[in-house]
Amino acid sequence: MTKKDFYFLFSLIVLLLSTSVLSQSKTRKQLEKQRTQIKKEIKEINRLLFANSKRKAVAFSDIENLNIKIQRKEELVNLTFQEINLLSLEIKKNNSSLDSLKNELDQVKDAYKKMILKSYKTKSGKSKIMFLLSSKSFFQAYKRVQYMKQYAQFRRKQAEKIDIMLDQIETFLSQLNSKKLKKETLLQNNRDVKKSLEEEKIKSDLLVFNLRKKEKRYKNQISQKQKISLQIDKEIQRLIKEAIAKSSNKKTNSFALTPEAKELEKNFLLNKGKLPWPVAKGVVIQKFGTQPHPVVKTAKIKSNGIIIATPKKEKVRVVFDGQVLSVLQFKGSNPTVLVQHGNYITAYKNLSKVFVKKGDKVFSNQNIGEVFTNNSSGRSTIQFSVFQKTTPVNPLSWIIKM
Repeated sequence: MTKKDFYFLFSLIVLLLSTSVLSQSKTRKQLEKQRTQIKKEIKEINRLLFANSKRKAVAFSDIENLNIKIQRKEELVNLTFQEINLLSLEIKKNNSSLDSLKNELDQVKDAYKKMILKSYKTKSGKSKIMFLLSSKSFFQAYKRVQYMKQYAQFRRKQAEKIDIMLDQIETFLSQLNSKKLKKETLLQNNRDVKKSLEEEKIKSDLLVFNLRKKEKRYKNQISQKQKISLQIDKEIQRLIKEAIAKSSNKKTNSFALTPEAKELEKNFLLNKGKLPWPVAKGVVIQKFGTQPHPVVKTAKIKSNGIIIATPKKEKVRVVFDGQVLSVLQFKGSNPTVLVQHGNYITAYKNLSKVFVKKGDKVFSNQNIGEVFTNNSSGRSTIQFSVFQKTTPVNPLSWIIKM
């Protein structure tokens, strides 16, 4: 292998290694961010849903709360395994690249050693002078002086290359040790989480067993809640359709917007994924869409929004500037506030108090009500929804990731 080929290969190895590590480190950073978020959610779940854990009476909501925490912990375990696998892959690739670098370093050292030995044998101070004096012309002597300078410079650069390679190998080894330590820490964390997860699953199974006789009653409760939720959703769609019809002389499926309202809608769209949460503190305990019930798996629940558990008496705030389209309430349910943002509507369900009325202009982060707390379960929740005209869309795509 020529020196030119070696330098090219060395540079290529370093480039590929650094590119691969950078790409995977970005993925690991994303996983680590997700893990941190879930750990934060589990902490909030403990604080918000298990504050009344000393209650002796076992309620259906206790099982629901426990299953919510179990789901989050299972997500945490899976994410940690993904990060461990990526770390293992990085360690393996780094080890392979380090072996290649060490082999190349041995070759450079060997070539340098031979060069020094040859120089010692043939280029003593006397021979250098004789080499110059034996020149047939001044031009030849000048060329020989240049050659000796270049040779000395090349030797110096070779020595510098060896030092650089040694420093890089030392850096890679340090990174490897750090990754191995990180991997061991993650493995231990996962063992701890899995242990607590198994304990909570046993506890959940025991609670389910004790309440099995009442399962039919709970199914009826779920069905009743879904019926009320469906009524509210139908009423929301009716109100939106009615508002669209009133705002326009033509039979269209959109609101007739003023230039100001069009600008408002444009800004609402531009803030997708960056909108504030409808409460200052909270954790999502039910996601958007149709899903099996967390306890009664045979029962399906449909949600046009997300349910957020939050502290007692937490203020509910509007996520963007707009105008109150309606304040509605059904028998057996708590008030819901609808706020219009052009052709988009945000809905805030399960309030205990309402601070606004139909037609009010509201501004981002303005308090529009207070969350309702269920006395039997001790749970304070709000359901938040986003509609594009009459079509519900996933609110998690609109609010900022906490």
